[in-house]
Amino acid sequence: MTGIVALIVPIFGIVLLGWAAALAGVLSERVSDGLSEYVFALAVPALILDTLTRPGLSGEITPSYWISYFGGAAVAWAIGSLIARRRGGIDRRGAVLHGFASSQSNTVFVGVPMILQAYGEAGAFPLFMLLAVHLPLMMGAATFLIEADGDKSFLARLRGLAWVLVRNPIIVALVLGLTLRQFAIVPSGPAKQLIDAVAGTASVCALIALGAGLRRYRLVHDLPGALSIATLKLGIHPLVVWVLAFHVFTMPPAYAGVAVLFAAMPVGINAYLLANRYDTEKGPIAAAILASTLLAILSTAGWLWVLGRV
Repeated sequence: MTGIVALIVPIFGIVLLGWAAALAGVLSERVSDGLSEYVFALAVPALILDTLTRPGLSGEITPSYWISYFGGAAVAWAIGSLIARRRGGIDRRGAVLHGFASSQSNTVFVGVPMILQAYGEAGAFPLFMLLAVHLPLMMGAATFLIEADGDKSFLARLRGLAWVLVRNPIIVALVLGLTLRQFAIVPSGPAKQLIDAVAGTASVCALIALGAGLRRYRLVHDLPGALSIATLKLGIHPLVVWVLAFHVFTMPPAYAGVAVLFAAMPVGINAYLLANRYDTEKGPIAAAILASTLLAILSTAGWLWVLGRV
């Protein structure tokens, strides 16, 4: 129990601190947005670059790793979409968004700090490899499904997605880090000091930004829908990944654990960004982000216990 508290309190304690600061007016919405942009555009990319170019970091990803994680995501997505359609009053686009939210993890703001805290160096390589694939694959699938009956051609949609990805700082950092790693180029001197300084701010700033951002979300929009999505995200998604990674396939324990914890993270902000972009299901998705983040305090403790990270 002491080990779980030692892992959970630093992570979610900082989230609650950010939320309390925003609620008290210490952090304005403008500051919260600016901090989020800093984390996304500079701090996390620097952390990725620092980690991937670190001497001694090595690993090999097998297909079973991808199948375990995305198999769980597919199950949660399918169930989330089916529940949304069965409830009535939700169109096809809305059902896609419910499924997407049920399987889209908050990787940048919670996943990276939590997993690195739990697994350290052993989890860094599988974490960032999954991060590299997770964003384009999940966002790409959601965009294509939402626009399946639109007037844009397949090629036009593909070009649009590619343009979004090449401008994404996290994708750029992953590509750059893997390239430097491939050629055994390790930053040194002032460049290394600069990367380290910015990377060192990533975890705390990400958690403060997440907490401050929770102030704008409300549970009153659709509590049953929010709890349904949160249950799928925090329970079903990691459960299926756990079964596949630990009981169906064979992989290093750290890789399997990273996949499960990655799946156990709360609903990611990208679900709300898509809901806002297509102007549908914004209330329920926002409520699901808040509900899953609050419930993740308990569910993450449970998964850490299951994984033996105590």
